[in-house]
Amino acid sequence: MSMTSGSRPRVIALMGPTASGKSAYALELAQHLGGEIVSVDSALIYMRLDIGSAKPTKVEQTQVPHHMLDLREPWQPYSAAEFARDARAAIEAIHARGKWPILAGGTGLYFRALLEGLSDMPAADPALRAQLAEEAGRSGWAAMHAQLTQVDPQAASRIHATDAQRIQRALEVHRLSGRAISDWQREARDAVPWLDALQLALAPPQRADLHARIEARFDAMLAAGFLDEVRALRALPELLAHPVPLDLPALRSVGYRQAWEYLDAVESPSPPGRGVGVRVVTGKVNRSDEDALFRSRAIAATRQLAKRQYTWLRGMRDVQWFDPIRQRSALDASVTRFIRQ
Repeated sequence: MSMTSGSRPRVIALMGPTASGKSAYALELAQHLGGEIVSVDSALIYMRLDIGSAKPTKVEQTQVPHHMLDLREPWQPYSAAEFARDARAAIEAIHARGKWPILAGGTGLYFRALLEGLSDMPAADPALRAQLAEEAGRSGWAAMHAQLTQVDPQAASRIHATDAQRIQRALEVHRLSGRAISDWQREARDAVPWLDALQLALAPPQRADLHARIEARFDAMLAAGFLDEVRALRALPELLAHPVPLDLPALRSVGYRQAWEYLDAVESPSPPGRGVGVRVVTGKVNRSDEDALFRSRAIAATRQLAKRQYTWLRGMRDVQWFDPIRQRSALDASVTRFIRQ
């Protein structure tokens, strides 16, 4: 079997909505093929975000080499272009070792950047970003989304009205270049891909099945100490000093935002000398109501994420869809055909 197609490295790309079983299948596949896993997940690149991001455990990381984990602190920026550069270097190194790269994750922007490439659209402009954030502070992100609809309806149809980061970037690109970000992205998609990728979407056909898995996984995260993980984040000096921590991409990750807001509601800051994880209830709220509301909000936000992931997957080219449980034999057969080419 050849791990290159002409001059293009061959990879197996496991995509899908959150909680669909991508990571488990990637681990099993990597063990079977002697491969290495390249994470394609915007939350996993951050250190200290472990439980709530469903990051592979230390045991799993010793079983199979993992790449693109723990690259930044939660307060540090990381772009799709940086991801594409770093992931490409990881893939080339894996190939040099004679191993199969197995891409696994659910961040559509990262997959597109890696598989289809990024155009030469304008780089981030801190001053303009600050201006856009100030405008959003006055009028709200829904109004900014409406503004995006006027200049780039195609991007606006893909970007949710609450997705501040992507709205900001799309408006930034338009103001800097006078062109829609959709036009820039179309140019990138039309370029010749540098990888020969088997693109597999792992997703149960019934949304109810996925919703049940999302709920069960979130409850398992709570039992594993997710709230204590967020308390530890809240105690970091760098985040304490940040004017608006929830504006950071790391803390906008599903689950973390809701947990942060929940702790804002039910706990006051720990007094000096109190350790992280000590609960200090303000007494101003009904705790049981807040607990239930937090859980429902986090699960609802995760379902919304899954819905967006389904949307971008349907827009990807040459993707084969499988239920990783009910269609496991067909999924395995597709992988086998690819690696034997």
